[in-house]
Amino acid sequence: MKVDGTSPGLLLVLSAPSGAGKTTLARLFVAQHPEACFSVSATTRTPRGAEREGVDYHFVTREQFAELVARDAFAEWADVHGQRYGTLRSTVEESLAAGRIAVFDIDVQGGAQVKARWPEQAVTVFVLPPSLEELERRLRARSTDADAAIARRLGAARSEIDRGLAQYDYVLVNDDLATARRQLEAIVAHERARLAGRRDERARQIAESLQRSRVDAGRWLR
Repeated sequence: MKVDGTSPGLLLVLSAPSGAGKTTLARLFVAQHPEACFSVSATTRTPRGAEREGVDYHFVTREQFAELVARDAFAEWADVHGQRYGTLRSTVEESLAAGRIAVFDIDVQGGAQVKARWPEQAVTVFVLPPSLEELERRLRARSTDADAAIARRLGAARSEIDRGLAQYDYVLVNDDLATARRQLEAIVAHERARLAGRRDERARQIAESLQRSRVDAGRWLR
């Protein structure tokens, strides 16, 4: 489905439990849509591997981060595993002014903050794995952690799922990457048409089928 590059700016918030494939989906969407860009977060952690300043993150000290918080410079921020992460408000405002799709790869806590600040321009999409069993398989496949660490990750994933299913606009099950990409494009096309006062009927039908209220979440809530 084609996403119209002449439509108003949109804040596309993607959240998911670790292992659901959210980041892969986000990167695929950005790579295929020149009007989309990642929202680069600030963080207090040190760079990993080939990460680059201003491309992967804005790397700041704890003191600098605290100063930005005091100045209300963040659209959202949170403490995650002992480090701080946040999205600068200037990044959001520049994307909206340019009519771009700013893609956020953040947790539910941060997503709720973005939605609260920009309720009309922000659309929240929670990405689920096919099942909790598949999520556990993925976590075990990508980690050398002991069973206790895996159990903690699964506990955190269930908590994130509970919050996402309670708060987010849309729920997308990532059991096939190509299908998930097309569904995400339909959500974006529908929301941008809405902001422009237009109607994309095909996109609307797909997007409405993915609304949180229409998704049977029973297999993930246990």
